Amino acid sequence: MLAWLKQLDELLRGDRTRSSLLSQGDIPIPLRRFMPIAIVLGCAYGFFMGWFAIARGGDGWKQMLAGTIKLPALFLLTLLVTFPSLYVFSALAGSRLTFRSTMRLLVAAIVVNLAVGASLGPILGFFTLSTSSYHFMILLNVALLGVAGIIGVTFLQRTLRRVIDAQWTADLQRQDEAESAKMAGENYDPNNPPALPRRTPPRAGDAATGIFAVWMLVYGLVGTQMGWLLRPFIGAPGAAFELFRDREGSAFQAIGTTLSRLLGL
Repeated sequence: MLAWLKQLDELLRGDRTRSSLLSQGDIPIPLRRFMPIAIVLGCAYGFFMGWFAIARGGDGWKQMLAGTIKLPALFLLTLLVTFPSLYVFSALAGSRLTFRSTMRLLVAAIVVNLAVGASLGPILGFFTLSTSSYHFMILLNVALLGVAGIIGVTFLQRTLRRVIDAQWTADLQRQDEAESAKMAGENYDPNNPPALPRRTPPRAGDAATGIFAVWMLVYGLVGTQMGWLLRPFIGAPGAAFELFRDREGSAFQAIGTTLSRLLGL
């Protein structure tokens, strides 16, 4: 467990996504270590989410157990659905990450997402114990997971830009070394070699940023709808325990309806 915490701390502090490491063309995020971390963090938030069901008594413990399992499942299923598109979009943005490295990058982003969510768990637990409003708790969970999601995809975007910049820097260094070797072979004075032109590696740029912005929108839509398919996570007061509900409507309709009821509209 201490080793997991150390690895998570290294990821959150950026020690595993430094440019010096990314320039090697790989993402130092071992899946066999960080996938379990993602699951544990997801279970932690799901546990706090289930407090609302526990507070109403009865079979609330079933809802808490289901939420603890379904929350990490939500993110892992979203990963499976959106991963192929991330690989294609990152390639269009100029990244030369391999299929496996792209998977590691997305897992790292999900770990960051869930770490933020788990850190907000005590806040969720506090409001659970201080209110009985079911609609408020739904919107609070949407807000907290939304904040965690924004931080997660921001981490993903910044790391991807860093990967592309590191690759361009390495390419230019190799070109400069090749030009220097060519000059040395043409009888240039080694004590006074001509200066090579200073070149700045191009950043990911507006085009790459726009491409990735489209993917972030897709990721958000898929994650939101996936949560709708796996509902309920909290459990409505007075309702019998359900592992899943019938497929009807969409998450966005439900959020609008919940907000209207909370405001009394």
